[in-house]
Amino acid sequence: MSEHRRKPPQGGGRAAARRGASGTPSGRRAAPRDATGSPSSPHGPASYGAGAPEGGERPYGGRAEARRAARNGSVGGGRRRPPADGGAGRGRARAYPAKKRFIDYPRAGRSGARRWIPSWRLVTSLVVGFFGSLLAVAGIAYALVEVPNVADAAKAQNNVYYWADGSQMVATGGETNRQIIKYEDIPEAMRNAVISAENKTFEKDKGVDPMGIARAMVNMAKGGQTQGGSTITQQYVKNARLDDQSQTFSRKFKELFISIKVGRTVPKEDIMAGYLNTAYYGRNAYGIQAAARAYFGKDAQDLDPSQCALLATVLKGATYYDPAGYPEIDPAANQKANKERAKKRWAWILDEEVKDGRMEASEREKYTEFPKLENPRSNVKLSGQIGYLVSLAKAYVINNTNITSQQLEQGGYEIHTTFDKKKVAKLEKAVQKVRKENIKPKLRPEKDTHVQFGGASVNPKTGAIEAIYGGEDATKHFTNNADTTGAQVGSTYKPFVLAAAFKNGIRDKTGPAEQSDAQRIIINPKSLYSGKNKLKIKNYNGTVWTDKDGKEWLQANDGQQSYNPPTYRIDLREAMRESVNSAYVQLGMDVGLDKVKAAAIDAGLKDDDSMAGATYPSFSLGTSSPSAIRMAGAYATFAASGKQNDPFSVTEIEEKGDTVYRHPTKTKVAFSPEVANNVTDVLRTVVEDGTGKSARLPGRQVAGKTGTTDGNKSAWFVGYTPQLSTAISMYRMDDDESNKKRQFLEMFGTGGQQKIHGASFPAEIWHDYMSQALKGEPVITFPTPEPIGRVVGQPVIPKPTQTQEEPEPSTTPTPTPTKSPSKTPTPSDSPDPTETCKESDPTCGDGNEDGGATDGGNDNGGAIGDPGNETRPPTGDANGGNGNSNSNGGHGGNGHSDNGGGIFAGPTGGDDD
Repeated sequence: MSEHRRKPPQGGGRAAARRGASGTPSGRRAAPRDATGSPSSPHGPASYGAGAPEGGERPYGGRAEARRAARNGSVGGGRRRPPADGGAGRGRARAYPAKKRFIDYPRAGRSGARRWIPSWRLVTSLVVGFFGSLLAVAGIAYALVEVPNVADAAKAQNNVYYWADGSQMVATGGETNRQIIKYEDIPEAMRNAVISAENKTFEKDKGVDPMGIARAMVNMAKGGQTQGGSTITQQYVKNARLDDQSQTFSRKFKELFISIKVGRTVPKEDIMAGYLNTAYYGRNAYGIQAAARAYFGKDAQDLDPSQCALLATVLKGATYYDPAGYPEIDPAANQKANKERAKKRWAWILDEEVKDGRMEASEREKYTEFPKLENPRSNVKLSGQIGYLVSLAKAYVINNTNITSQQLEQGGYEIHTTFDKKKVAKLEKAVQKVRKENIKPKLRPEKDTHVQFGGASVNPKTGAIEAIYGGEDATKHFTNNADTTGAQVGSTYKPFVLAAAFKNGIRDKTGPAEQSDAQRIIINPKSLYSGKNKLKIKNYNGTVWTDKDGKEWLQANDGQQSYNPPTYRIDLREAMRESVNSAYVQLGMDVGLDKVKAAAIDAGLKDDDSMAGATYPSFSLGTSSPSAIRMAGAYATFAASGKQNDPFSVTEIEEKGDTVYRHPTKTKVAFSPEVANNVTDVLRTVVEDGTGKSARLPGRQVAGKTGTTDGNKSAWFVGYTPQLSTAISMYRMDDDESNKKRQFLEMFGTGGQQKIHGASFPAEIWHDYMSQALKGEPVITFPTPEPIGRVVGQPVIPKPTQTQEEPEPSTTPTPTPTKSPSKTPTPSDSPDPTETCKESDPTCGDGNEDGGATDGGNDNGGAIGDPGNETRPPTGDANGGNGNSNSNGGHGGNGHSDNGGGIFAGPTGGDDD
């Protein structure tokens, strides 16, 4: 028997117990800790502790002995913990396993990329924890939100509008036109139309429609029409939450849980009634009852399915679906476009009802004609000019602030406007005076019906709109005539042509074509152009302009009048004074129509649908149709010596005592003072001794321009003093809803006049208003213009056989000079009347019978200030020339199309006065 297996002694005492615990055989010394070898080795340590019997039975000993053995890592009282080095047992240090972490990441016992790959246990734990947290938050949010009350939701607040002096103009808001009705009084056809149009799952969903949201997202991802995923319940909750209209995530998150709670706790009938009673339908109508009154003049319970489909249509957004239109908010929301959108959606809703089984096909066949609508109704507080002022201020708020249309409709804002109460009243009075004295529909039903006036006044220093005239009554005439109406501005556009010539110059026709735009000549108001009627218009390089069909453009003057024969030479100041079309059309071609358009935009006109295409020569004659507000603002740029401010109508907005918006000052330099002041100086001549004489203000300097368009379909006068710029328009257009064409009508014979000019009723209104608006204001003079550019278009001596009559001195008295005399010409910038045309002159004409851009010839009246041929003062205040002054305007021409100048109308081709 091996000595490692010798039988232990019988019995034992303390010594035996100690020997057993030490793991050594009785009577032997323990093997060294670093000894090696197998248990069967005659020299290796034993595998079992001392006293272990054969077969691995438990050695003798007590409980304390076992505990000590377990604490020391022995097995069966003697086996030790395996060493960390895998059993080699080298060294004397004892190794222990790493302590376990709560989150094993990065993972222990892994190396490389595997160390950073989370285990499935960790991923599962995180997912369960995340969704558990969401459920907890959702539960808390669901418990805390409250169901809105329909009655509270109906209490929209007033918006209060203030005049510029701080006094209250009007208070108007949601509660002025709302009436809650019971579910039973809402037609079933209305409920069906709304469900088919907006929420097909309304009767089954629980307040939200996840599939609807998903469909909306998929449709938008495919590039389809943008659509919402909101249910009727969600829309009702949104309408009802007047306490919070902010566009934040927290608000929408809260609304979601309110919708869920409403969907689970409120009957569907109450939700439907709440939605239809709180929704906004346009026309200041909140709720189905007010909408039925506003659109059809009847109670909601009397609506038929076709009318219900129309009201369901405008719920998508009254701004773009009310057939009446809201062009003051967005030009794209004009009456024609809105009606087309409304018809399309109205028909679609009726078809969807059939598809959804909510209407019989036979019933659908009854409604093929678009329902007839009432004229838009307004609060009686908005009668007269107030409605136009409020409409203009609302449009400004929506387009220039972070306040949405929905928020503004709910009210609670204090809106401080730029409108001067006294000026508004005086402008309205001036229009009413002219209308009462001259426009008599009963006397001249074919000539004096559908006559409209519009007007606007802008402060040149700030751009503030101080007054407008929008029409006879905002509750009867629904188009704001001070805003874009489509009426072309005619020759009031010519100052922009002149400004472009002063700013950019005309192209040098003597140099290479590729360098003509770079080599430009800044011109002087004394520069000479042809005033011949039916002038053959040329490109800047002298070639005759033709359209795509090869047709030439023969520019007509008003009344088929030619100026200063036989040479037809006329300087730009006189051409502006007499509104000579041929001279300014050719000037526009020499400058470049793109430069003319840029000058108009720089002055303040908008590059939108109101701006005609700059591709035809007639562009310079005002084929564009900007609003009276924009024209007043653009002329205000000249009044401010080239500083441009966009017209605005709101200075400040307050909500609950806090200022939420203040109009920022954004002044731009559109033209240099040299350019702007020279334009003003030329426009002064128009008023002092030209077509605009009826606008003179005794003791004040006035600059302005008349305008009359093709076919005598509109007439304008736009003028200014240093303190105020005002535009007045007049036109005829039937705005009756039943008139589908809505076209401009001619004004021949209107008001008992053979023809309406800008110099007639528009200038008269301008004069009467401005004389009162500026009463008591200090007299301020315009800045003296600095000399600009050089004279082009030298005159030539006529042939000796030609004789000319010496013009008689003008019998018109020269007005008291109110501006500094023009600079005395120097040899370098003033032509010698005896000098013949030089070939080196880039604008020298060829003297042919067609005239051209700068036909040669002699200006019988003399260029203004020309020495040796001066039949009028240097300033041009008196009427010299060849007896061609036309004190009553001498306006006309009847050629180019009034739809933008893109179509010829025969050889007469012109417009204006």
